[in-house]
Formats: sequence, C-alpha cells, structure tokens
Amino acid sequence: MTDEKQSKKAEGIKVNWDDSKMATTYANAVNASSTREEVSVFFGTNQSWNLGDDKELMIQLSDRMILNPYAAKRLTVLLAGIVKEYENRFGELSIDPKLAGK
Repeated sequence: MTDEKQSKKAEGIKVNWDDSKMATTYANAVNASSTREEVSVFFGTNQSWNLGDDKELMIQLSDRMILNPYAAKRLTVLLAGIVKEYENRFGELSIDPKLAGK
C-alpha cells in the first residue's frame, strides 16, 4: 500500500477517548529508563521542602508508565508541541535548577 493510501486510511479512523476509569495524579518530578522493547517513565513528587546540608532530595514515586518505543516517540512529539505552545504564550521555561521558577 502506498504512503498516500495508508494516510487516507488512517484519516478515516475515529478515536473515542474513554475516561471512565481515569485517575489523576500530580507529579513535579519525572525520570525514565529504557530497554530495547520498552520505555518506562516514572512520576513522583518532591518531598524535600527544605534542602538540608546533605543536599539530598527525596522523591516519592507514585506512578510508572511503560510504553513501547513507538508510543514513547509519539509522546515525545506531543509533549514537545505542548511545551512549545506554552513557551510561545508565556515565555521560555528553564530546566536549570538554579533558574527554575524565576
């Protein structure tokens, strides 16, 4: 099947998003690891409100999402677009810990 025929076939697909079993979790920390077959994304919350002399953060992990590499790439593209749109509206986000929140 040609690429044009495949894209026309894909355009006819209707996706129904069922949120009846959806749960909401807040995270302000994220990490990830991968193997050849899967990408694991870990979500959690920073529990260290006052950074002590040991300069150690405690992150309470709450959720793990396991994706195949194709879904992980689609998520990467989706999130990159959302962040770009956000920065266009509200200004650049810094992920440098020294500058975060400024």
